[in-house]
Amino acid sequence: MGVRVAVIITLSTLFSYLHIRHTLRVEALARLEQHVSERSQREQALFVLAEDNHAVLKKALEEKLRAFQTEDVSARFNNLFVRMPDGSVRNRPELFDGMRMAGLFVPRGVTVDLDMRRRLLAAYDVLNQYGPAFHTRFEDTFIILPEGPILIYWPECPTWTQDAAPDFLPIQMNYFRISLPENNPQRQTAWTNIYKSDISERWMASATTPLYMDGSHVASVGQDVFIEDLMTRTLNEHLPGAYNVIFRDDGELIAHPALKLDDVASQPDAMEQTEHLRSIIERVRTRPATETVVELPDSSEYLAVARLQGPGWNFVTVLPESVMTQPALLAARYVMLLGVLSLLLELGIMYWVLQQQITRPLLTFTQATDRVAAGDFKVELDTSRGDELGQLARAFRLMADQVQRREEELRQANEGLELRVEERTRELKDVHAQLVKTARQAGMAEIATNVLHNVGNVLNSVYTSAQVAKERMTGMRLEHVGRVAHMLQERQGDLNTFLTQDERGRHLMPFLDKLGQNLVDERQEVVALLDDVGRYTEHIGDIVKVQQNYARTPRLHEPVQLAELVEDAIRINSAGLTRHQVTVVRQLASLPPVLTDKHKLLMILVNLVSNAKYAMDDVPPAERLLTVKLEHSTTDSIRIEIHDNGMGIAPELLTRIFTYGFTTREEGHGFGLHSSALAAQELGGSLTVHSAGKGQGATFTLEIPYQPAQAAK
Repeated sequence: MGVRVAVIITLSTLFSYLHIRHTLRVEALARLEQHVSERSQREQALFVLAEDNHAVLKKALEEKLRAFQTEDVSARFNNLFVRMPDGSVRNRPELFDGMRMAGLFVPRGVTVDLDMRRRLLAAYDVLNQYGPAFHTRFEDTFIILPEGPILIYWPECPTWTQDAAPDFLPIQMNYFRISLPENNPQRQTAWTNIYKSDISERWMASATTPLYMDGSHVASVGQDVFIEDLMTRTLNEHLPGAYNVIFRDDGELIAHPALKLDDVASQPDAMEQTEHLRSIIERVRTRPATETVVELPDSSEYLAVARLQGPGWNFVTVLPESVMTQPALLAARYVMLLGVLSLLLELGIMYWVLQQQITRPLLTFTQATDRVAAGDFKVELDTSRGDELGQLARAFRLMADQVQRREEELRQANEGLELRVEERTRELKDVHAQLVKTARQAGMAEIATNVLHNVGNVLNSVYTSAQVAKERMTGMRLEHVGRVAHMLQERQGDLNTFLTQDERGRHLMPFLDKLGQNLVDERQEVVALLDDVGRYTEHIGDIVKVQQNYARTPRLHEPVQLAELVEDAIRINSAGLTRHQVTVVRQLASLPPVLTDKHKLLMILVNLVSNAKYAMDDVPPAERLLTVKLEHSTTDSIRIEIHDNGMGIAPELLTRIFTYGFTTREEGHGFGLHSSALAAQELGGSLTVHSAGKGQGATFTLEIPYQPAQAAK
């Protein structure tokens, strides 16, 4: 039996090792692939941003060039730039501040005609507009003309264009030549090899994008990207037991834990130092394009490959197979050790039990158990033994006596069982009634909270309209009527002469006409404001009715003009929007009336506009922009989007934004979005939110079913 158990333990250990090894390998490769994918997305973000910046620069430069096509810009050009004694053209020293504006350098011998002046001024304006914004992530931003001039925004080197040699030709530099048609026939953003800046002494790569207008190469826009942070993260941030490598398709090494960039620059063949590194590069070159993880059999390693968008560099994570197999081998050792210990313990116990001859006493106990089960509690057992079996016999005898006694007690207890059950049932009913009462109070509290939050939004507009109406009434020039009446009463005897010959009398009738028209206009404005108060007050009543309907039947739908309803929501918040200096952009499609709950939908829109208004408190007043979009998204739904360029929402908060009581504002209560989401569900639609992150603004999207009023009839 021991041999058989030992064989089973050995086979179990082997199978466990193989299973754990396979499981760890699958998990490690999946983790490796996910790691490389996430790292590539992170590391290429700056390169993608550079290409996006170039697209913005190209568009802005092209628009500026087309705007200058018919202008004579010579006067402005001469005011900003001057030809130096060395023959070059540069910024006027008395007006130039390289920390805040772009610098110009035109090499000696380059003819600056009217067309070039237009292009130089257009590039100068574009760099001054976009250079400071791009400088937060990039060292500099420059524009080079094919004839040789260069304009650059470089606060770290503010006098570079003033200090450049007059014969320096930027068009001979690699960062410009890569944008020429013969080197870049696709006319896309091109990237240089890595190099060390002579000025900042930092490693960087340059990106350049050509601009073509009417088939001609008119300029190239570019930026310098520092890559030292990328190299540091590549070497220091890696999976346990693994390391990262970056190299170009042509084999040029970018980063390796055993090599430094200075070594690569001083030794162009440094990547050939080890056979292992060559095998990694060759394996990546020859792998199928669809495979992310490949095996390197010669060194028992796995390579996870991802291409960095932009420069097209290969980001490779190398994971030795031993990292995956070592935990499996360790687990197998523990399994084997525990198995051997268990085997020895089991053999010892079996030997001891057999030595004590437990078979016969157990048979006696079995017979005694059968008799007790049959109702015969007078069993005979050997209680004279002094070992554990004797103790068990005595305990069994005692148990039989206790079972007999308790059987009698149970018979007596059954008589009062019905009374106790009835009493307990009554107690449970009382507890249930108390729980129902507590739940009803909690529901009433939530409904009251929602009512107060929604009514508060509308009461702000009611208060504003009432105050404006009060100011209008106060400003009415009613005292002029009394003065005119007093004047007419004094001239009652010679009224005709006063009106026709007296200078004040001749002006009295036109004055009365203007005064009457002014009072009529003021009355119309006051009536309009009071109409708004009435409509807002009606909406408050409907809010209360909507909340009351949570406990009763749903409201009936009615035909609603969605564009007008959106305007009502904006108008309700108009006072706050004006006070916060928010610019509202409307993109409202013309849609036929739809059947929906008007006041519930208005409640949602008022909440969303109000929240967007507060979300832009940290944005400069001149940049606060609220975009309201209404469109027919599909054949059976309508989409209303409320977009602001405010504080944005962190990714970890997107799943909690609609939770009851959750808010990011100190004075907020967390009721508006929660109640709005519930109301959207009751309308048969949904309320969602999207935000790229903090400082990126947010977009709340309300979708409701499309039910045309005419079709419903």
